Amino acid sequence: MAILMQGLVLLMAGMGIVNLFLMLLVWVMNRATLVVAHFNYILPDEAPKKKPLLATQHVIHSDDVLIAIAVATAEARTA
Repeated sequence: MAILMQGLVLLMAGMGIVNLFLMLLVWVMNRATLVVAHFNYILPDEAPKKKPLLATQHVIHSDDVLIAIAVATAEARTA
């Protein structure tokens, strides 16, 4: 019975230490975001560059394709 009690004490101590470590980690990460946001003006992130669409390129939406398929199916059935 004593070994079982020692195991439970060890279990609770280990889980308590892990829980405290994780809480400390979350606290440090939250403070780090505040510090990084405060000094972000020194090295700001670059805006992502977008590729311009050429006049010959057309964007095909999946809805347009589905509508075209439905119209072609309806015309094939009526013919």
